[in-house]
Amino acid sequence: QVRLIESGGDSVQSGGSLRLSCAGSEYTDTGRCMGWFRQSPGKEREGLAAIDRDGTTLYARTAKGRFTISQDAVKKTLYLQMNNLEPEDTAMYFCAAGGPLPMGTCSPITNLYFNWGRGTQVTVSS
Repeated sequence: QVRLIESGGDSVQSGGSLRLSCAGSEYTDTGRCMGWFRQSPGKEREGLAAIDRDGTTLYARTAKGRFTISQDAVKKTLYLQMNNLEPEDTAMYFCAAGGPLPMGTCSPITNLYFNWGRGTQVTVSS
């Protein structure tokens, strides 16, 4: 199991952008999906986006349109481009590796993921 390490979190003004990176991402038979999640104090972990090894992506409603998940298989790095950030986006952001839904698609559902990074903090001020 490869250790996942997030980076790129920062403090930005409302409307700003950040690009998060997740080093160590890889796809296996049991972990063909990579995903981005976030969690604020007192709240449940929220799925944002998922990507399959073939590049197929799926976004949560809260992320669609502003966030873009991508990957570089050679560099074993996962990315999350976040635009037009708002204070409500303030959270610890995590990348993770996991399995697909029964139908075979990768989805950012928390309990489908088993290998997690320790997170990178994103703070958006107004």
